[in-house]
Amino acid sequence: MRYAEVYERAKADPNTFWMEAAEGIDWFTGPSKALFDENAPLYEWFADGTLNGCWNAVDRHVAAGHGDRLAIIHDSPLTGTTHKITYAELQARVASLAGALRAKGVEKGDRVIIYMPMVPEALEAMLACARLGAVHSVVFGGFAANELAVRIDDCEPKCIIAASCGIEPGRVVHYKPLLDGALEIASHSPEFCVIFQREQEVAHLEEGRDVDWHAFQYGVEPADCVPVEGNHPAYILYTSGTTGQPKGVVRHTGGHLVALNWSMRNLYDMNPGEVFWAASDVGWVVGHSYICYAPLTFGCTTIVFEGKPVGTPDAGTFWRVIEDHGVKCLFTAPTAFRAIKRDDPQGALIGDYDLSSLQTLFLAGERADPDTIEWAQAKLGVPVIDHWWQTETGWCIAGNPLGIEKLPVKIGSPSVPMPGYDVQILDEGGHPMPAGELGAIAVRLPLPPGTLPTLWKAEDRFRKSYLTQFPGYYETGDAGMIDADGYLYIMARTDDVINVAGHRLSTGGMEEVLASHPDVAECAVIGVADSLKGQLPMGFLCLNKGAETPPEQVVKDCVKLVRDRIGPVAAFKLAVVVDRLPKTRSGKILRATMVKIADGEEFKLPATIDDPAILDEIRAALGQLGYPLAAAS
Repeated sequence: MRYAEVYERAKADPNTFWMEAAEGIDWFTGPSKALFDENAPLYEWFADGTLNGCWNAVDRHVAAGHGDRLAIIHDSPLTGTTHKITYAELQARVASLAGALRAKGVEKGDRVIIYMPMVPEALEAMLACARLGAVHSVVFGGFAANELAVRIDDCEPKCIIAASCGIEPGRVVHYKPLLDGALEIASHSPEFCVIFQREQEVAHLEEGRDVDWHAFQYGVEPADCVPVEGNHPAYILYTSGTTGQPKGVVRHTGGHLVALNWSMRNLYDMNPGEVFWAASDVGWVVGHSYICYAPLTFGCTTIVFEGKPVGTPDAGTFWRVIEDHGVKCLFTAPTAFRAIKRDDPQGALIGDYDLSSLQTLFLAGERADPDTIEWAQAKLGVPVIDHWWQTETGWCIAGNPLGIEKLPVKIGSPSVPMPGYDVQILDEGGHPMPAGELGAIAVRLPLPPGTLPTLWKAEDRFRKSYLTQFPGYYETGDAGMIDADGYLYIMARTDDVINVAGHRLSTGGMEEVLASHPDVAECAVIGVADSLKGQLPMGFLCLNKGAETPPEQVVKDCVKLVRDRIGPVAAFKLAVVVDRLPKTRSGKILRATMVKIADGEEFKLPATIDDPAILDEIRAALGQLGYPLAAAS
C-alpha cells in the first residue's frame, strides 16, 4: 500500500487504523476502541486497555526467545569504553532496580526524577519506573540547580535517581552538588535519592536520604510488570515555556507505545534486530522516543552514545560508531553535521571507515538547511531525510515514510504529514491559506496517538498554549507553507517570521541562502528592531576551518546573495562573522536571546545554554555594528 492510501485510510477511519497499529504491541487487556473523544478538545487514545511499557520494551522480546539479542550498546569515547547489554541482561537489571524502588515504597502513579548522563543506567531507570507504573521525569544531566528545583516542585517526586557526575570533553560535570543545591532550594523533598556512582567521581552520600545504586538493590526481590491503563502517564518531560516556567508535557502509555512502534517500521524502515542510533540525549524528547522506547519496543538494538560529533577525538567519531556497531539508521540534528562539516569540509575522514551498514540518515530538531543535506548526501551516498516534530508530539509530524513508500526528496522540506496529522496552513484569522503561501502551521484535532493529551497539573495552560489561538486545531508555533504536491516547508518559529516594511519574511529562508556560501559552515538570522522598517534581518556567520576568503568579503558576498535570491525587499545589509553561535545543549540556536541582546532588552539566561561565554562574543560582534549591549537578568 502506498503512502497516499495509508494516509487517507488513517484520516477516513482513524479508529480502525490505530486499532490495527495497536496489535503491534502487547496488551494485558485490549482497548475497546482507539479514540476517546468524550472530553473534546481533550482527547485520549486506548484509554481503557491495560499494558506495561517495560514489558513491551524488554520482557516480551525475552519471552519470544530473543533474550540473546543486543538491546543496548553503550559507546563512550569520553571514557574510552564500550558496553553491550542483551535483552535478557536488561530484563534482569531493570527488574532488580524496580524491585529495589518498590521496596522503598515507589508505586504506580508516583513520580521519579531521573538526572543522569548518557549511560545505560539512565534507560534502566526509565524502564524500571515503567515496570512499576511510576511516572518518570528525566531532567537533562547537568541542568542548573535552580532549574532542577523548579521541576522537583512541579512534579513532586517520591524519589530522585541521579549519577555522581557527567563527563564532557576535558572536564567532569559534578551532578551530585547540583542535586544537593536543588534540594536546598526546592520546597518539595523526595523521600530518598538513588546515586549511581561513576568511577570518574564518587560523590558524598547524605545519610538517611541517599542510597547507593548497587547497594540498595542487594538482596531485593525483582519486580514484575504492573499493568497500567492506556491513558496512564508514562512520563512528564519539561519543555521551555514563554513565562519562564517550564511546561510538563505528559505522555500516555498506550498511544505512546503504539505510535512509536508503528513509526520504526513505517517511517524509519527498520526491522527487529537491526541497529538504530539516535545521536541525542535521554534528557530530550528524541532520547525518550528513539533512544529508549521506540527501538526497544520494536526489538532493535539502540546505541547510547556518550560523546560529541567533533572533538571526541575528531570529526570521524560518528563514522567510527557506525562501522563498529553496524548502524543501519542514524538520527541526529543538523547541528551535528554542520559541526562535522566545519571541521572536515571535504569529508576526508569518511574514507577511513566502512559505512556499508548505513542505509539512511534522518535529521530533526531544527531546520535542515539544503547545504548540509547536500553535503551529507554527497559524502555518505545514502538518503538524507529531514523530518519535523516537537517535544509535544513525541514523534514525527511530517517526514518521508521509507517503510511505506520512499517519496521523492525535496530539499528544504521534511516531506509530507504522517498518518493521523491533518496539517493546515492558517492565516492570523484561522483561515486556510492557498498552496505556496506562508502562514501558521496548525494540526486539526484530534492529534494522533503518542502526542501530548495535556500538561502536568496545568490543563488551562495546555488549552491556552495550544488550543485557543485556532479553535479546533493544535497550534504548533511554527510558520511555513504547503506546496501544490502536499509537501510541507517549515520556515521558522512563528516569532521568527519578521516584518520588514510590511513584508512578512522568513528568517529561515535567508539562512538557507547564507548557508549556500562555500565558506559558511553555520549561520543564524534574527530580526532586530528598526525605527524605519519595523524590523531588519541580521545575519551571524560561522566560517569553515581553513576558509581562505577574508571575513569582510564573506559578509559582502552574503549580502549580495540574499539580495540576488530573495530580493531587495529583504533589506539584508547587516551581517557579522562570529566563531560560534549560542545554542542549547541539544543544539538549537538561541535566536530569541540574540534578538534581546541586539534590541538592548534584559533577558533571562536560558537554562539549557551550552556555553554562556558565547553570549559575550555575540555582544562584542553586535557592539562592532553599533548595537546596544543587553545583559542577562
